[in-house]
Amino acid sequence: MKNCIERMHESGMVPVFYHPDPEISKKVMGACYDAGIRVFEFTNRGENAMRVFEALNISRKNSMPDMFLGAGSVMDSETADAFIQQGADFIVAPLYSEEVNQACNEMGVPYIPGCGSVTEVGNAQQKGASLVKLFPANVLGPGFIGALLGPMPWSRIMPTGGVKPERENLKQWFDAGAYCVGMGSALFSEELVRSSAEVITAKIREVCNMIREVRNV
Repeated sequence: MKNCIERMHESGMVPVFYHPDPEISKKVMGACYDAGIRVFEFTNRGENAMRVFEALNISRKNSMPDMFLGAGSVMDSETADAFIQQGADFIVAPLYSEEVNQACNEMGVPYIPGCGSVTEVGNAQQKGASLVKLFPANVLGPGFIGALLGPMPWSRIMPTGGVKPERENLKQWFDAGAYCVGMGSALFSEELVRSSAEVITAKIREVCNMIREVRNV
């Protein structure tokens, strides 16, 4: 069975989502699953986040057992521990935290920290990060990845923040060498989230097809 990092590379995309309503969140995760996605990041953005995450974990256990469910925007070890106890398969953050890294290592859960410089990427890798989140991606740009991979070709980079579900934008990121991309609000517009699960699934499939085309896979 492939691990969550391999699944991220397989689809080329990690959906990044938050909504305070458990039913809406389950609808979106289920739509992603039906589109072929096997990794889903739910962000810790509101007071209700943990309760919604619990509902998502129950839902995926019941009907999506091969879906990897992770928690994003995790800033401290207590929060990381709480999400891991609730079933998080991976932890994502906008920055690197030694205490979160340690908590994840102790529990055998992948930690994907946000980095914004070559030094930060290198430090995160030395601490065991097998995948690094480039954040904010729209500020750093695709050129950052290409420049980084020159001296550090082993790096696995996931640009997140401003990645658009558009062919040309996706092509720029993957041509630069992105391992996968994280997509949140640019993909999950309010209009799309209000739509039926079938409409959301169709949109996700469209984006996945674009990614396959630009990667030539």
